[in-house]
Amino acid sequence: VLAADLGASHARFAVTDLAATVLAEEDMALPIAEGPVTVLDTAAARLRALVESIGRPLHDVAGVGVGLPGPVEHERGRAINPPIMPGWDGYDVPGHLTPLLHAPIFVDNDVNIMALGEHAARWLHVKDLVFIKVSSGIGAGIILDGALRRGALGAAGDLGHIAVARGATVPCRCGNTGCLEAIAGGIAVSAALREQGLAVDGPGDIVDLVRAGNLSATQAVRQAGRDLGEVLAGVVNLLNPSVIVIGGTIAEVGEYLLAGTREVVYSRSLPLATQHLRIVPAQTEGRAGVIGAAQIVAQDVLSASAVDAALAAR
Repeated sequence: VLAADLGASHARFAVTDLAATVLAEEDMALPIAEGPVTVLDTAAARLRALVESIGRPLHDVAGVGVGLPGPVEHERGRAINPPIMPGWDGYDVPGHLTPLLHAPIFVDNDVNIMALGEHAARWLHVKDLVFIKVSSGIGAGIILDGALRRGALGAAGDLGHIAVARGATVPCRCGNTGCLEAIAGGIAVSAALREQGLAVDGPGDIVDLVRAGNLSATQAVRQAGRDLGEVLAGVVNLLNPSVIVIGGTIAEVGEYLLAGTREVVYSRSLPLATQHLRIVPAQTEGRAGVIGAAQIVAQDVLSASAVDAALAAR
């Protein structure tokens, strides 16, 4: 199985077996804003190289899972009005990749596949889980009763565009004001730290500053955690998950972000909803996306209908 986890500025590619065990992988800078042709051609080339590196022919590939950093219509494999992906709206991703990789293509939102990956790798016994990605933006993948929930048009979990009180007048790139992402996302926190005179280009620099003991960066991340907690308190009351997993680049700062989040969630959610709730960091070491992308393929290939069809063909 081939897996591609495409983010706003970076991508991770992997070859796995049908159990989503990673056999070979590569992480590289690849801005999604370069457009679908450049990004998908690069992805196909890197995936083909990984297959070659493990000594297997391309025709052994059962399928390709792809995660995109924006809303996705899963059935058609196309992004829908993605705010940070110029040129991607409605683009036929499966149509582009199929001639290059000669295998079925499955496309989903990047946070959805991360939720699937984290669930499969660490929380398979948990039926109700919410995965939060805090990086340049903020999004959520929702697993209820053991199944991923995408919503009517694939827009479920767009957590970053829920309004929070502290950002009431702050404009967001979605066109509204007061969005969580506009004050607590990596882009917003980076801008706030630059105003304080710090050299911060993106989420990775924030993590470096916190690890170096910078007080301003630490306080900013803690506050971002509180802002996230304000929104998650509503999520907890509405969905009653057993586990909330927080991943993404900013989450690499560790307990500073989680402490702010827990502080607000446990104080503002209903006691019954938080009685057994765990708010934990991601545990897949950056691989949640590729593991989840592989899971999407495996679920289709190993489904009862697919196995029946394969047997009938023989």
